[in-house]
Amino acid sequence: MSTGERKAREKEALKALILKGAKKLFVEKGIEQTTIRNIADEIDYSVGTVYVYFKDKNAILHDLHSIGFQELGDSFRELFSIEDPKERLKKTGLMYIKFALENSEMYDLMFNLKAPMEFLEDSDNGQWDEGCRTFDLLKKTIEECINKGYFKGHNVEPLSFMVWSLVHGMCCLEIRQRIKKVNFTNPETILFDGYNEYIKIIEKL
Repeated sequence: MSTGERKAREKEALKALILKGAKKLFVEKGIEQTTIRNIADEIDYSVGTVYVYFKDKNAILHDLHSIGFQELGDSFRELFSIEDPKERLKKTGLMYIKFALENSEMYDLMFNLKAPMEFLEDSDNGQWDEGCRTFDLLKKTIEECINKGYFKGHNVEPLSFMVWSLVHGMCCLEIRQRIKKVNFTNPETILFDGYNEYIKIIEKL
């Protein structure tokens, strides 16, 4: 291995260490309470070292948000082993809910915080590539559903947006603890009960 290759690997390893430390702190302390100083202390490096790799906290948030979408997208791709697109669609929603509940801080970062999008707006490439690629996987499944005769009379993109919005909305209400503030009969199960009602609807289409 050449000196240049070794240095490149060391640089990538340190960048990954910074992101790992940041993610750990986000989960433990919350995103708003985590600072560059906290991250530097967590990985036992100077603040200056962190700034060599990331110009500010928004840049770190953007990279972590990209990792989150990669993980979510990988989960969706695994479901393409399910041949029936309607069955895959139902599993995709459950996978989405599982990801959101098990990674609530990451989910908040991916969909609810402004910081990653502010970073994109300030960069040369303002496109939200991570979101587009993940949405395309959902859109592909719904397109296959329509091609197979399901959802007659519906259009691919608006229907895909509606499905995403519905499941996303339920997840946000749960993560932001809004469900507990509503007088549901069974607030502990309403998220999955609601999702099952959605499944009953699409079964008829």
